[in-house]
Amino acid sequence: MNAVTQDAETVLVAGGGGFLGGHLVADLLSRGVRVRAVDIKPLDQWYQQHETADNRVLDLRDPGQCATATNGVARVFNLACDMGGMGFIELNKALCMRSVLINTHLLHAALEAGVTRYFFASSACVYKAENQSSPDCAGLREDDVYPAAPEDGYGWEKLFSERMCRHYREDFGLETRVARLHGVYGPHGTYDGGREKAPAAICRKVAQAVLRGSGEIEIWGDGSQTRSFMFVDDFIEGLWRLEATEYSDPVNLGSAHMVSINELVDSVEEIAGTHLTRRYNLDAPKGVAGRNSDNTLIRSLTGWEPSTPLTDGLEITYRWIHDQIAAKT
Repeated sequence: MNAVTQDAETVLVAGGGGFLGGHLVADLLSRGVRVRAVDIKPLDQWYQQHETADNRVLDLRDPGQCATATNGVARVFNLACDMGGMGFIELNKALCMRSVLINTHLLHAALEAGVTRYFFASSACVYKAENQSSPDCAGLREDDVYPAAPEDGYGWEKLFSERMCRHYREDFGLETRVARLHGVYGPHGTYDGGREKAPAAICRKVAQAVLRGSGEIEIWGDGSQTRSFMFVDDFIEGLWRLEATEYSDPVNLGSAHMVSINELVDSVEEIAGTHLTRRYNLDAPKGVAGRNSDNTLIRSLTGWEPSTPLTDGLEITYRWIHDQIAAKT
């Protein structure tokens, strides 16, 4: 596998203080790689802070700070963006769109700095809503994205940034890779405050119900919405497998196992050893009716696809979130 080795030069992880970035920094450091982790958040707000990394607080929407971030690095992994769960995405379209500044300026800074390879974390939100109008929807194939009609705001930013990667590769020779992520979850991430995604939100709500003895849980929508969720360890494995290929167009990176939100709640309740009364908030943001990853392409390229059972990943995630909440009560 053509992964980063300890002989590589410094690698930049943009968004290194975030959920995905923190896990990627940990993996790179375990390989003996020199890592520069950059995030806009103050260091004490990073989800994971690794002392052996070169940790820097920079605003990558600014071209000058992108130049600082990329100075002397060989490869860039861009995981930085202003985003969150459906509640945040639907109510903060302009903020989500502003993340286009990060990828635009970081791509140019990488080119100027002589970076040899650039990875961009895109999203399943680039796909058309018309292909996600039923809970029983088929898996989304990479070529389903055009003609373009992505999620308003966040989805458009991701799709535009994909195109920027393509044109920097075609016009300037910067080698780029793009993965469209589907519902990544796991420990050491956001689980409250409005930016959390469904698995973390459900784990938090169940843990709070257990700790407080309320016996109830609120579910956004009617619970029939379907999604596929990928454990963060599969994200890391999939990233390296894609990096080892010569394929440069966007590739789905997500589980092909689709579950409803009600089924997700079932699983977390079973892990927690509880059964809660469900209150359905039909006025809350709930996103598309169904979304799933078609993994035909990634299987053909790598002979692999995400395979961590949902119950296994949820067990780890729930225990971590439960312990975080318990420590604060």
